[in-house]
Amino acid sequence: MLKGQGFINGVNTDQLFETIDNIKGDPGIAKFKFRAKNRWENGGYNSTTIMDFYGAKQENEHEHDFVLGSDEPQLLLGQDQGANPVEYVLTALAGCLTTSMIYHAAARGIVMEEVESELEGDLDLRGFLGLSDNVRNGFENIRVTFRIESDASQKELDELIELAQKRSPVFDIVTHPVPVSVKAEKVREIMH
Repeated sequence: MLKGQGFINGVNTDQLFETIDNIKGDPGIAKFKFRAKNRWENGGYNSTTIMDFYGAKQENEHEHDFVLGSDEPQLLLGQDQGANPVEYVLTALAGCLTTSMIYHAAARGIVMEEVESELEGDLDLRGFLGLSDNVRNGFENIRVTFRIESDASQKELDELIELAQKRSPVFDIVTHPVPVSVKAEKVREIMH
């Protein structure tokens, strides 16, 4: 890792290494809680608002709220007003693998000129529809292909791809079971 390099790939490496040193000195700084609030609108459409998060031992607010609309294509009975939830999974995976790779490249002093990726996931609706207990509800597999323009050697790029998979939070979430608790709280009775 190279300290004192300024900005590489748009990443302030001085601040990156300062953050790493601070976390080494106080591991509690590394604990984060990310939040999302979702509201169903109609049919397959719902919207998620991202406003705040906990990190570095304090509550934090984004500079502005992010609203993400989610729907289904008309073929799946939606109005096609937004990406569907599994497409957001692909988006999250692409974004996290890319960010992980870029940050690790910056830390190593590797300049990336351009990084693009294509993701494709296979999903069989028979699981979601309850037509087969032998078919998984979610993706059966996901393929990610990166196209990278850099002066780095193929060996360095392969190491960065490996590091991205090893360190990406979303890759970890997608490839390992995560305990998820789900509950319903009834707000009020609907009168007919």
